[in-house]
Amino acid sequence: MLYQIETKHQPVGQFEDTRFEKIHNIIYKSSLEASAIVAKEIAALIKQKQKENKNCVLGLATGSSPIKVYEELVRMHKEENLSFYNVITFNLDEYYPMEKDNVQSYFYFMHEHLFNHIDIHPENINIPSGSVDLDEIRQYCIDYEMKIKNAGGLDFQLLGIGRTGHIGFNEPGSHINSGTRIITLDHITRVDAAPAFLGIKNVPRKAITMGIGTVKSAKRIVLLAWGNNKSEIIKETIEGKISSEVPATYLQEHNNTTFVLNQEASAELTRVKTPWLVKSCIWNEDLKLKAVVWLSELLNKSILKLTDKDYNDNGMSGLLSEEGTAYDINIKMFNRLQSTITGWPGGKPFSDDSNRPERANPAKKRVLIFSPHPDDDVISMGGTFDRLVEQGHEVHVAYQTSGNIAVSDEEALKFAEISKNIKSSKEVDEIIKFLENKKSNEIKDSIAVRNLKGLIRKSESLAATRFFNLPDKNVHFLNLPFYETGTIKKGSLTQEDIDIVKSIISEIQPHQIYAAGDLADPHGTHKICLDALFIALEQQKHEKEFLKDTWVWLYRGAWHEWESYEIDMAVPMSPDQVLRKRHAIFYHQSQKDGVMFQGDDHREFWVRVEDRNRLTANRYNQLGLADYAAIEAFKRHHF
Repeated sequence: MLYQIETKHQPVGQFEDTRFEKIHNIIYKSSLEASAIVAKEIAALIKQKQKENKNCVLGLATGSSPIKVYEELVRMHKEENLSFYNVITFNLDEYYPMEKDNVQSYFYFMHEHLFNHIDIHPENINIPSGSVDLDEIRQYCIDYEMKIKNAGGLDFQLLGIGRTGHIGFNEPGSHINSGTRIITLDHITRVDAAPAFLGIKNVPRKAITMGIGTVKSAKRIVLLAWGNNKSEIIKETIEGKISSEVPATYLQEHNNTTFVLNQEASAELTRVKTPWLVKSCIWNEDLKLKAVVWLSELLNKSILKLTDKDYNDNGMSGLLSEEGTAYDINIKMFNRLQSTITGWPGGKPFSDDSNRPERANPAKKRVLIFSPHPDDDVISMGGTFDRLVEQGHEVHVAYQTSGNIAVSDEEALKFAEISKNIKSSKEVDEIIKFLENKKSNEIKDSIAVRNLKGLIRKSESLAATRFFNLPDKNVHFLNLPFYETGTIKKGSLTQEDIDIVKSIISEIQPHQIYAAGDLADPHGTHKICLDALFIALEQQKHEKEFLKDTWVWLYRGAWHEWESYEIDMAVPMSPDQVLRKRHAIFYHQSQKDGVMFQGDDHREFWVRVEDRNRLTANRYNQLGLADYAAIEAFKRHHF
């Protein structure tokens, strides 16, 4: 049966016109919901094979994308008696060289997330070995292929996708008929893996992978993609031409493939980004703004200069006929954008606020800024933070995690040695000994080292907030437990984390909450912190009367910015304010040079965020609005 994923959960956009698309795909509101549905399809296949007294042969993927699928399969095994006694698995790939007991190995990953928790027979688990002798790899790969064929072929293949368009580790240039083999990893792939290895220098340069031909031989293929950073490659894969430069496009030729996406990963698809180019639209106010901004940027014209012909020539005649004339649309959308701009992020006291993003009253607001890491506040909204304090609001900052994993060993050793020179102690000596003997690829720190690294981040945070004249009593360090694992891999969000967030909200009773809505963070902490906030608000909103007057504003970090049409509040900064923000960021010295988790953008955080704030201001100016040095942007979240 083709396209077996159930659709009764009403995935977003499933029934829209998809004439640009060459691969079947389903868009869900959340990766959590989508993962549960994929797991349900796999479970149904396993049960069907059991009824037929047959083995079920699964091709499995690693990485962050399938984790929730595996968690749901484990849950079904424990709570719904789903058995894996008839399941044979073949994993897509493994780093080379890589010992299977290494925490970075896919052998370790699969056992930690799935195999250790289900009743699969160990002899039915097949994962490429990263420790085969180099002169034996060719025969080993041939044998791996034969083992798949002897098992009856893959009934179901689960995939993720890399930013190069790789599936498995089939990097650009891979042949359509390629089989299991050793391959050299693309630089972008190694950059994406770098956070898990504590730096790109520790990421292996090679891997063993199933080939494109092996993957395409599967009877059913489901590819998972979550997040904004996958949106461009998803569009290219689904809508572009078949090319070895984007190996995932080969899946266009498979007649039983489904891409399962969340909304962020689907953002660049034509039917999502510019639906008016696909079919007639129901024009709500948000879609009108999105379309007008798109047209203005496409034609490099300010909004007020757009003409009837511009609308008609670019698939927007329906909007034109609905609104009357280009003049009418232009004025309406221009005014809407203009009303997002304010120098008073806490609201302008005793003024008409009908066309302002924030309320005028109360004139003095209680403000709670949530910062996932100890520097996200100044990096992402330092100018707004400074202005809120300056304008007399009662501002509080809550650092949700210690950020200790992002402090380098060299930085920690420096502080330990300084401490020893001031006053030697057994604990300091143990810290120095641990750091001096720590191997380059060793992930987990001792508790004492983690505490030291956390203190470094805490001291830097206090230096920055003091620069903005914020009292120390208004700075809160939550140290959410999910983060404190001592490794890059974090724990799951629990009610204990949520209760801590609920407690600080109840204590402050804020009129405004600011939180990080930047889900492109490469190690997922931002999303977990945002989930903690959203769940805390949901659990409290009916019992806490003050929450009726609480507005939530989402900022984005150093990775992405809100699109112009998504912005609900734009806070301009003068050149002097840009310098003050830079100064505050500089207090985070442990993150300034050679930062550990900066992705493939090698600019320092202060540089990239200034460039981003300047670009936001330029975009507003190009749309026909005032010319500012920089703008920080926020989107309101309604809960």
